[in-house]
Amino acid sequence: MIRRIIKIDREKCNGCSACANACHEGAIEMLNGKAVLTREDYCDGLGDCLPACPTGAITFEEREAPAYDERAVMRAKAAKGCAGGCPSAQSRRIPRQHSRPVQSTAPQSRLSQWPVQIKLAPVCAPYFDGANLLVAADCSAFAFGDFHNQFIKNHVTLIGCPKLDGVDYSEKLKRIIASNDIKSLTVVRMEVPCCGGLENAAVKALKDSGKFIPWQVVTISIDGKILDR
Repeated sequence: MIRRIIKIDREKCNGCSACANACHEGAIEMLNGKAVLTREDYCDGLGDCLPACPTGAITFEEREAPAYDERAVMRAKAAKGCAGGCPSAQSRRIPRQHSRPVQSTAPQSRLSQWPVQIKLAPVCAPYFDGANLLVAADCSAFAFGDFHNQFIKNHVTLIGCPKLDGVDYSEKLKRIIASNDIKSLTVVRMEVPCCGGLENAAVKALKDSGKFIPWQVVTISIDGKILDR
């Protein structure tokens, strides 16, 4: 089949292995000091490895390639003992600081994990287990002043903008929901029409995951008011 898949420029690769660590599906391996796409059927074409590469050696291409085999990926993860949640080099909890206090009147951040971009987030990570998942539009935190306390607090947060990213998040979100013990799903979107893509992707992901968990959609107006909850 013809599909989007990554391409690694061997000449540009410096052998840092950052892309292999960022590839949550295990499609990339280091061979003779260079990154190699060893399992094309493990590559989902989402490109989590692209931002990790410091030399720009990884790009997308459209070509003949075997279909992405999600079941094979999950079996491989299970064989490595990470079926219950796989930490990655780019995925970590944000440690709470207990050093000397800083004189500041700024509100406390409620963010509990990193990364937060849907495109960069791993499919399985320890912080997803038992999590209340928040899927939020990029703009919503800027429009709603108390976003951290009312939405991010006690949630694992993923953000995105389907209009800017130009992707359908439903497949990635489906795999996150299906692969982890997610307790609830909250979608926070703006009132603008383009945010409908985020809501539709999250709802479709939940439906396709086969999970039955509480969920809600919250709509924020461009002047920072909650319109629907």
